[in-house]
Amino acid sequence: MLEEILPSCVAVAATHGEIDAELFPEEEEAVANAVERRRREFVTSRACARAALGRLGLPAQAIPRGEHGAPRWPSGIVGSITHCDGYRACAVGHTADVATLGVDAEPNQPLPEGLLPDIALPRERVWLRDFATVAPEVHWDRLLFSIKESVYKAWFPLAERWLGFEDAEVTVDREGRTFSARFLVPGPTLGGRELTGLTGTWLVRDGIVLAAIAPPAADFELQASAD
Repeated sequence: MLEEILPSCVAVAATHGEIDAELFPEEEEAVANAVERRRREFVTSRACARAALGRLGLPAQAIPRGEHGAPRWPSGIVGSITHCDGYRACAVGHTADVATLGVDAEPNQPLPEGLLPDIALPRERVWLRDFATVAPEVHWDRLLFSIKESVYKAWFPLAERWLGFEDAEVTVDREGRTFSARFLVPGPTLGGRELTGLTGTWLVRDGIVLAAIAPPAADFELQASAD
């Protein structure tokens, strides 16, 4: 499913079940004291990551956690991992092709009660209400959450700092299945210019909402050459 909303240069590996695989010692440290559910998620996600890297021609290797918990990818690679009940996936690409990656999958179900005020800005709540009226088969509040998760995952490798739910305002094209996120805080400088937002695509399929961001590296190279 995820490959449907990512460019062909991005390799994806996904599963709807758990994978029984071995971890590298560097990875084992991350889940040494984890509960069994968390360990299964981690093992399966790392197996997907190695499968995706293999599709780029890279050998099996450790993908340890970085200082802030994000995966540490091989040199020249960007990637993103997501997992929810019934779905685990990883997307990776060469930095020559994509500047960053952010993917997220969530169940197509309402957000837990009381969470929406923490993630939705006033103008976002307007389109959430409108879309819920015309397309109630999609849980738009959950999709907004997924989009903001994908935005953070794409933002962090570039900015190396936290981005809160309130720090980006999202608009969604319901028919075109795209979205844009406008940063409400200063963004990182890429290609000589401040990054003010990110765009991506979304999909609802088989009870899951997915969001993906994969800006072409060439966009930032063109900016740099124009400065």
